[in-house]
Amino acid sequence: MIGEEFTRTDVEEAARTGHLLSMEIEFSLRCNYRCEYCYVEQDTDTTGELTPDEIRDVILQAKELGARKIIVLGGEPMIYPHIMDMLAFIRDHGMHAEMFTNGTHVTPEAARRLYDLGVQVVLKMNSFDEAIQDELAGVKGAYRTIQHAFQNLRAAGFPSEGHLMAVSTIICALNLPEVTRLWQWLRDQGITPYFEIITPQGNARDNNGLEVDLPTLHKVFGELSEIDRTRYGVNWDPQPPLVGDRCLRHQFSCLVSAFGAVRPCVGVTIPVGNVRERTLAEILRDSEVVGDLRRYKSTIRGPCSTCEKSATCYGCRGAAYQMTGDYLASDPLCWRNAGREAEIMTLPVDAGKLIPQRAPLKVADRLISVGERVAVVESDIAPDSLFVREDGTLDPAAYLELIAQAAAAMNGFRATRRDSPEPEGYLLGARDLEILDLAHVGDTLSVRVFKATRYGDFGIIEGKVLRGETLLAKGEIKVWHKTDATKPAA
Repeated sequence: MIGEEFTRTDVEEAARTGHLLSMEIEFSLRCNYRCEYCYVEQDTDTTGELTPDEIRDVILQAKELGARKIIVLGGEPMIYPHIMDMLAFIRDHGMHAEMFTNGTHVTPEAARRLYDLGVQVVLKMNSFDEAIQDELAGVKGAYRTIQHAFQNLRAAGFPSEGHLMAVSTIICALNLPEVTRLWQWLRDQGITPYFEIITPQGNARDNNGLEVDLPTLHKVFGELSEIDRTRYGVNWDPQPPLVGDRCLRHQFSCLVSAFGAVRPCVGVTIPVGNVRERTLAEILRDSEVVGDLRRYKSTIRGPCSTCEKSATCYGCRGAAYQMTGDYLASDPLCWRNAGREAEIMTLPVDAGKLIPQRAPLKVADRLISVGERVAVVESDIAPDSLFVREDGTLDPAAYLELIAQAAAAMNGFRATRRDSPEPEGYLLGARDLEILDLAHVGDTLSVRVFKATRYGDFGIIEGKVLRGETLLAKGEIKVWHKTDATKPAA
């Protein structure tokens, strides 16, 4: 499968040292298709995308971190005006390029150029049926474009030694009857099948009719495994999200978006930094999210943490994040988790499960979201709250407590994993607290906290309290939160 050039030792070493083996990058989000399953939202504004010089710079940064391969996503790379120059740049600097394409502009000349550059081409093809292929691509004529591209790539010499060709296929309700036939057809031609489950994000959220239930997915994976074992001598255990392969990319890779945002992958849409502001090395080194994912054996929560496959699998992090709001949650799209949904924590979650405060001191009600050193907590101002004054307004002392409890909820959430001690923490002090407006009984407040600095178990938290878009208070607190001393502080 794609990615076999990285050995288990390579992957483990990259995870341990914080280096890269590959990097995914979007040169542009411009696309001529409107695929129903695409991870990119339709009509995304492409103003302000990375310049060619910025792209070249981050590619070289990835090389310095050990990357051997650059994986080009999109948008559609072949409509990017500098595509061939960029692919040549990657080759000239001793790395391999892998490119996902819908086949547009893959003319005979372009196919020969891709072959000469040693590009590993992954053609998006979902069906033998012209109507189904066009429907999934959202464009009439997509089927014919793909077929022409396929023929041109074959004529140019793909696949052959050192010139991988793969076909990317999503498993969905529309193409389900032909999945096994498509798989065998590709195997028979020496083309790598890259089949995967749809991640419920982007356009896929608006096309849930494409979904396939877990028992059926399990059956399809099993059938393809048996076909590979008996017909092609290829042995693998069925596990989502990739057919015949494992997705452990967070151990050795990352995504740089068309706007410079660094994310763990296309599915975990948490920006952990931007290459226009900091170097790639600094971003990856300092990211709590990246660190958590690289230490997945001790950080994954719920059923996945005790699964028999947990040493070599963590499901699809993208599906987990998109469906639960938690990038460390168990994968809801894994059939091994069927019937165990109640064990998978989903945001928003009752803050009372995460913080030590109890009534009447408790003011944090719900943890809404958690990202890179940030969290959002909601609070409903009840008339019987200890912090409500006689005139129905919130006592100024409550704003500090709101920020402190939001920080505690963020810490408590991070601690809800199998190897963590019970969360413990103290508020050590406050600075620059400003109260700009008053909250009243009946208000629902949003408390946004950001972990600005971390020194071991000590942290500086910046907090804002809002009612809708109105800023009511802001300030900074110093906290001590107990961490597991056997692991590096994230």
